[in-house]
Amino acid sequence: MAFEATYLGSNGWLIKFQKTNLIIDPWLKGDLIFPPGEWFFKGSLEEEILIDNEIDIILLTQGLPDHCHVPTLEMFRKDIPIICPKSAIETLEKIGFSSIKMLKPSEKINQCNLSFEATAGAPVPQIENGYIVKNDEDNGFYIEPHGYLDENLKTQNLDAVITPTKNLELPLLGSFVKGADVIPKLINKFNPKYILSSTVGGDAKYSGFLNNFISVQDNEEKLDCDLIDLKSMQSIMI
Repeated sequence: MAFEATYLGSNGWLIKFQKTNLIIDPWLKGDLIFPPGEWFFKGSLEEEILIDNEIDIILLTQGLPDHCHVPTLEMFRKDIPIICPKSAIETLEKIGFSSIKMLKPSEKINQCNLSFEATAGAPVPQIENGYIVKNDEDNGFYIEPHGYLDENLKTQNLDAVITPTKNLELPLLGSFVKGADVIPKLINKFNPKYILSSTVGGDAKYSGFLNNFISVQDNEEKLDCDLIDLKSMQSIMI
């Protein structure tokens, strides 16, 4: 076993390596509200999500509220190591975190017995992060929550890819989450044993003006890979 992956719903994941517990883009309590207010877009959890394990490090892919969720992050000790893009720095500093490491695409860092390589992610509008995360035995995964693949990445074998597997679309703007489109590219790039479906899932309820116009497009291609669609708090051993 390389690691255990538990889906927390929305963009959130708990990844348990042998030596390190990593939490990614957690939304565990409270509402999720995008500016200018809840009339525009609001997400509500059915109930608070409880994490039994001690968390060693937090990984954030974006600075937007559904990735850098303030009420959730305020639950963690302020000296916990956090790896994040530039867009999350101001929010994290306001909360009071003292061990923040910003990574730009192509930058790498070793921390908590893991290696982290930032990749170019979604332009929303600034370029956010994806990541390749590996342990000291070269086992690991790739994650990016909007279906954007950094074309500069070298081809390599990874145990898993964590990605949306559906497209989310808005009229006139087109797809802002490109999961269905990116899957064949991810398989060619990483030859993963598993694709773990993310971003569009969990027990949250959504409302507001924007939510009325979002449509979903499924992936229709046959995949030469195991696609795993976990429910909230379900786990898989990789």
